[in-house]
Amino acid sequence: MTAWHVITGEYPPQAGGVSDYTRLVARGLIEAGDAVTIWAPPIARSESTGEPRDACDEAVVVNRLPDRFGRASLRTLDRALDAAPAPRRILIQYVPHAFGWKALNLPFSWWVRSRRRDSVWVMFHEVAFPVDRRQTFAHNALGLVTRRMAAGIAGASERMFVSIPAWERELRALASSTAPVEWLPVPSAIAVVDRPQAVNALRVRLGAGRPLVGHFGTYGAHTRPLVEAAVGALLRDSDCGVVLLGRESDAVARAVTEANPSARDRVHGTGALAAGDVSLHLAACDVMLQPYPDGISTRRTSAMAALSHGRAVATTDGALTEPVWRESGAVVLAPAGDTQALVACTLTLAHDRARAERLGDRARALYDARFDIRHTIRALAGGKAAVRVA
Repeated sequence: MTAWHVITGEYPPQAGGVSDYTRLVARGLIEAGDAVTIWAPPIARSESTGEPRDACDEAVVVNRLPDRFGRASLRTLDRALDAAPAPRRILIQYVPHAFGWKALNLPFSWWVRSRRRDSVWVMFHEVAFPVDRRQTFAHNALGLVTRRMAAGIAGASERMFVSIPAWERELRALASSTAPVEWLPVPSAIAVVDRPQAVNALRVRLGAGRPLVGHFGTYGAHTRPLVEAAVGALLRDSDCGVVLLGRESDAVARAVTEANPSARDRVHGTGALAAGDVSLHLAACDVMLQPYPDGISTRRTSAMAALSHGRAVATTDGALTEPVWRESGAVVLAPAGDTQALVACTLTLAHDRARAERLGDRARALYDARFDIRHTIRALAGGKAAVRVA
C-alpha cells in the first residue's frame, strides 16, 4: 500500500477542473487499496459543502490548509509530512495559478525543492503563463516568474506527468531534470448515468423533433467567442436546436438569442448543473459542437465527457491537437478558427444519424481504450498505462 499526500489548489466542494480530477484520482487510488491524504486551501463561505459522498470519499482524508499556500500553510505541511511515516509520496496537481499569490508563489516552488527527502511526483495540468512580445510587460513578467516556478518544481521531481505532450517540451526547455515525463490524459469527471427515459424526455423538450446540438464547457474568455460565433452560424444555417451546458451557459444562451432573436425557442442554456444532470443532457444531444482556440487535446475534459457518453463530436484541429485525434477517426475535425468549416461538419453529423451513431461508437471505444480513469490509476501505481513522451 502506498500512502499518498496529494497537494492541490482546489478540491470538492471547490469547483474547477483540477478539483474534479483530483477527486477522481483520490477515489481511484482508494479503490486500488492505497491511502490518500489531500492538502487543499480553505473553503470559502460561498462554496457549498453538500455534494454527494460515498465510502470512497469518506476514506479520503481531506486537510484544509490555513491559507492559500502561504507561510502558515507551508509550515503546516512540513510538520504533518515530517510526522507521517516514511517513505512519503507527494503528488502535486500543478497549475501555476492554483497556489495563490496571483501565480507568483515562488516560495511554494522553493518549499517543494526542500522536500527532496520525499518522493515528489507532479501532474502538470499546465506549465507556465506564455511569454510573447505582443503582451504587456506585466504579462511577460508573469510568464517569466511562472517559468521559474515550474523549473524549480520539475527539478525536484522524481516523476512527472503532463496532460498533453506539448508540456513536456516546455518542461525540458525550463529544467535540466532527467526524471521521466509521461503523457497522462485527463479523463472525464462526468460519470455516465443510465436513465434512457429521462434522456428521451430531455430530447423531446429541448429538441422538439429537431436535431439537437450541444456544447459543454466553461465559456472562458478565449472559448466563448468561438462558441457564440459557431452557434449563431448554425442557427442561421439550419433548424437545429441547441443546448449549452456548464457554468455561464445561460448567459451565453441569452447573448446568442439577442443576436438571433428569431431562433429564441431553439436555444437553451442550462447554467450550472449537478454531474448527473450534465450526463443526462449530454446523452440527449445528437452532436456535440466543441471549438477550442488551440485545438482539441487530451486536457479538454469537456471533450472527454462527450466521448465517454458516446456522442458524435465536431471540434477543431489546432496547435495542441495530438495525432490520436486525427488517426482514431473518433471525432470530426475542422481547422481551428474556421467557423464555417466547423458548422458544416456539425450539420453533416446532425442530419446523418447513422454516421453520427458510428462516430459516437468510435468515440466511446477510444475513450475506454485510452482515456478512462483506470489508465491514470494504473500509471500512478507504476504500470505502463501512461505514454512516455519522446
